[in-house]
Amino acid sequence: MAQIFEGIDFEDDVSVIVQNENCTIMKVQNETGEGNMVMYDVFPGAAIMYSDFHMAYCDSKFQADNSNLLCIDHCREGTIEYDLDDGFSYFFETGDLTVDTRKHHAGKTLFPLNHFHGVTLCFYLPQAEKSMKKEIRDFSVKLTQIQSKFCGDTKPYVVKASDEIEHIFSELYRVPEKIRKDYFRIKVFELLLFLDALEFQNGQKGKEYFYRTQVEKVKAAQKLLTEDLNRHFTIAELAERFDISQTALKDCFKATFGSPVNSYMQNYRINTAAAMLKKERNRSIAEIAGSVGYDSQSKFTAVFKRIIGVTPIEYRKNEKR
Repeated sequence: MAQIFEGIDFEDDVSVIVQNENCTIMKVQNETGEGNMVMYDVFPGAAIMYSDFHMAYCDSKFQADNSNLLCIDHCREGTIEYDLDDGFSYFFETGDLTVDTRKHHAGKTLFPLNHFHGVTLCFYLPQAEKSMKKEIRDFSVKLTQIQSKFCGDTKPYVVKASDEIEHIFSELYRVPEKIRKDYFRIKVFELLLFLDALEFQNGQKGKEYFYRTQVEKVKAAQKLLTEDLNRHFTIAELAERFDISQTALKDCFKATFGSPVNSYMQNYRINTAAAMLKKERNRSIAEIAGSVGYDSQSKFTAVFKRIIGVTPIEYRKNEKR
């Protein structure tokens, strides 16, 4: 087990499947799917963990009981929804970064898109700061300073996706094994320098939180939109139906499901049609297009090719092979 995670009482649906001097691999499984977490020690007090989940939710018992933990998370793909005790929820989306003390980690973690892929750098401050002095002498950034800057109210701080964040983390997802440990060390210090230099724009700190009632209304709207693809709703109609402002509906929907309402529904319709093209070969393309809400086959074909990469005819032909 990575040093920083020793002694943690993991939940019942988590099992260690590989444990050696190089890494620890854990599996999470419940009735909605499964996920894997691969952890590596970087240096004493610091670890890196890769997470891949294909499930609707998972439960966690872990919650830090002091201020000695600092975790930096990056979302490569998917969305995570966390509910806080004060009636708010926040969303961790593709490209985002969070800085967190794990004081609100216990409970249910939701994956609105049924998948999540990302990486976490975790530090046990007393041990990690001693190690950092040995790694790079006179390194100016302190972990306690980073924690104080981003975690003053103990809630997770979410930094919106940016080119700078993408540059730092994209390289972490394709590290050759033979240079892995040394490369991890370098990336730790690069990330800490970035966070130390990051300035808050217009006094705002991080992405906004949403009232849990807003999230519930948005999820109800998504259910309505997807249960009958022949029906088309405007933002104004949805806002009125669910008693939520249009701005809140649009912002909260994008945070929850990873894209604006219209883009989400366009992708949902086309992916539903793609599944039909594979399974329902007796139905014509025009019939399938109509069943997902397209009156025009030519428009359906154009959108299908843009999203899937081939025309519906080519897609169905390729699936026969």
